[in-house]
Amino acid sequence: MFTLDYRSRLPIYEQLYKNIRRMAAVGAVDQREPLPSVRALAQELGVNPNTVQKAYRMLEHDGIICSVPGKGSFLSKDLSAVSQQREIALEKLDDAIRSAADLGISKNQIVTRVENIMSGRGD
Repeated sequence: MFTLDYRSRLPIYEQLYKNIRRMAAVGAVDQREPLPSVRALAQELGVNPNTVQKAYRMLEHDGIICSVPGKGSFLSKDLSAVSQQREIALEKLDDAIRSAADLGISKNQIVTRVENIMSGRGD
């Protein structure tokens, strides 16, 4: 259900946060079904429960999940899949820009490429 890259420089809690947010955005999680408990998910992933708790706190803070005492954590009912997809797309764009810049591609080249794509000219 969740994929983590233990070799990534991205902290595990952020990876988990992004995984759950992405699953919510694409409708892979039923809003009526509780998310795994912190303890169960930590055990399943082989991580510290505090790591899972931190991801759940971030998700709750951002309105993606809500906790119901005695019942567990659930996806928020007012979650907008469209806005979540946009957020994911922007994150991918950010990652691509950072990667391009790390490879020495200039700001002008990046901007020109974006403008060409947005105007429908492709490359």
